[in-house]
Amino acid sequence: MIELTHIQQAAQRLQEHVLRTPCVASHTLSDITGARVFLKFENLQFTASFKERGACNKLAQLNDQERARGVIAMSAGNHAQGVAYHAQRLGIRAVIVMPTFTPGVKIERTRGFGAEIVLHGHTLDEARAHALVLAEQQGLIFVHPYDDPDIVAGQGTVALEMLADVPDLDTLIVAIGGGGLMAGMATAAKAIKPNIEIIGVQSTRFPGMVNAILGTSHPQGSSSIAEGIAVGTPGKLPQAIIKALVNDLVLVDEGDIEQAIVMLLEVEKTLVEGAGAAGLAALLKYRDRFKGKKVGLVLCGGNIDPLLLAAIIERGMVRAGRLARLKVSARDVPGSLAAITATVAAAGANINEVHHQRAFTTLAAQNVEIELVVQTRGPQHIADVLAALEQAGLAAQWVH
Repeated sequence: MIELTHIQQAAQRLQEHVLRTPCVASHTLSDITGARVFLKFENLQFTASFKERGACNKLAQLNDQERARGVIAMSAGNHAQGVAYHAQRLGIRAVIVMPTFTPGVKIERTRGFGAEIVLHGHTLDEARAHALVLAEQQGLIFVHPYDDPDIVAGQGTVALEMLADVPDLDTLIVAIGGGGLMAGMATAAKAIKPNIEIIGVQSTRFPGMVNAILGTSHPQGSSSIAEGIAVGTPGKLPQAIIKALVNDLVLVDEGDIEQAIVMLLEVEKTLVEGAGAAGLAALLKYRDRFKGKKVGLVLCGGNIDPLLLAAIIERGMVRAGRLARLKVSARDVPGSLAAITATVAAAGANINEVHHQRAFTTLAAQNVEIELVVQTRGPQHIADVLAALEQAGLAAQWVH
């Protein structure tokens, strides 16, 4: 087990090599959730993730002979970038094995730090197995993303900084994949403030640590928008620490994570990836549990694929009622579409898409079903648009 002294020593090594990110209050999120929310902006690190803390702490302790051999890591992206960046800074050869589902933005950023990229396996476990084979073949030093005391100690410096900035935090909510961040933060936080409440968050699609600690048997999925915590097998060292120090573990759904990403973008004007939004997703889902408490959240990463982000924003607009699909039935005669669009425009909504359906409908042959995708101000505005269409003699419905 690691101790507070190991984390304090790691903090000394990280000085001037890793950003001391801000930990600030979010008044709007506090109003929304009923808790006093403080955000730790680890997405502002140079590689946009806390992972470079552990990587820097590990690599800084290698001797000259070990540095000459080079290092190898397996990662879905953030650990890869942390290892690649600090290896490049220290003049160490780095080979990174990444699973095939890794977002392109993370692959290219890692390659940009001078690392040799190997894409292999459909899961992190498959990537790890291949990395261990390559390490043996090429004499490389394996840098595990979470099951390593030096990595865990480096990640624990996040909690040191948070409690230095906001000493009276009641609760920390931390995302868990392999468990390195949580294990390090729990070790530091409980040593500094033994009565602090620590809550771990996992995706319902990858509940490995929840199952291991709580003895549950939640099924594992095959993918998640929070690929940074999509870990099938939790680390042995983090698991032991989490079992001893963490107060509780909770699960959040994909929709919860999507909602949190959009909220952070809109409210805080900050971009996070799925794993980075998991803490806020838990706070929103279980808000009654945290009401009135001073809660610290770690925005642990900001590397998200732009196409995925675009899809999440659009889906968020649908959930908020700002993007709606309407079906309108009308006579299939000249001027019908013009009447529909004029009515929608007069109601103040903007039409994104129009689709005529003649064949696949149960309407009379002389009628047409027109599907509209419209931008609105919210559910009440949608109701106003539907009312305007009905008033114009057009049968319309909101398709959820």
